[in-house]
Amino acid sequence: MTTPLQLSRGQVLAHRRRVGALDERLVSGADSLRHAAWAGLTDSVPRAALLSIHARVAGTTPSALDDPTLVQVWGPRFSAYVVAAADLAVFTLGRLAPSEARRRFAEDLADRLEAFLDGRGLPYGQAGRGVGVHPNQLRYAATTGRVLIRWDGARQPTVRTVPPPGTDAGDARLELVRRYLHVLGPGTAEGFARWAGLYARAAAPAFDALRPELTLVRTDVGDAWVLARDEPDLRADPGPAAPARLLPSGDAFSLLHGRDRELLVPDAAQRAALWTSRVWPGAVLVEGEVAGTWRRAEDRVTVSPWHLLSAAAREAVEREAASLPLPGLGGPVGVRWDE
Repeated sequence: MTTPLQLSRGQVLAHRRRVGALDERLVSGADSLRHAAWAGLTDSVPRAALLSIHARVAGTTPSALDDPTLVQVWGPRFSAYVVAAADLAVFTLGRLAPSEARRRFAEDLADRLEAFLDGRGLPYGQAGRGVGVHPNQLRYAATTGRVLIRWDGARQPTVRTVPPPGTDAGDARLELVRRYLHVLGPGTAEGFARWAGLYARAAAPAFDALRPELTLVRTDVGDAWVLARDEPDLRADPGPAAPARLLPSGDAFSLLHGRDRELLVPDAAQRAALWTSRVWPGAVLVEGEVAGTWRRAEDRVTVSPWHLLSAAAREAVEREAASLPLPGLGGPVGVRWDE
């Protein structure tokens, strides 16, 4: 039996921050946007994807999501996601159901939607009625890779169709597993299924198929798998962490479930504050550790720290808040400390 590679909590979190560009922002550009969206950017909370990019890419502007290299889809768990256009197949076909009947349903729905829209983009309520289904069912058509959305949080999503990606669904599923393990690893088949919004029976075969590319590791929360190519980075000494980052609700760094949350936030009470039963708050990173939560209302950010922060740390958090690239505000964002 293979002896698992022992990894400390510090090694795992340092690796996740490095691959997630959370220790040092990337230079502005299309390659950096794709890097920031490597595991997808959840956008179910308005502006979340924009703020996730800002946490990773220097010079992010309020119009960053308009970059032609990005698209918006119903992605994992049928949530609104921003992904690189080059990776559309990974986050759509990668989640296509293995059942032949479900695949036919998704393809038929995409065919009907394409015929009805005839090149137009329409609010999804109108589009759903036009093809004779509840609008929410259009989310299933998204797994074909042929449906894009545009949603700003204020109105109904607009839907449009595009040509199908020229990628095999099985290959897309394998790449989706790789993205999960690279950004959120160590991981398990069960963890991947919850993250991707798949049934366990659909996720397990892809995980098994990748075993030649994986290394078994042991962490404080149990045994799991990492990409073998990530092992050198996981063994590396942690570098300097950023003074502060404000990660929005659903950011890839904190998009965890079950015991995986214990590694990021060991304290049970703090976990309950970050992963609430309703809309999650954002996570405040201070020198690489989650140090509290934050919420925003217009130009005011309320920060709830979990422990006493130094004056330097508070200043770093306030600088991050003031730099948030939010459109339509009359001035910089201010911080209210909820202590």
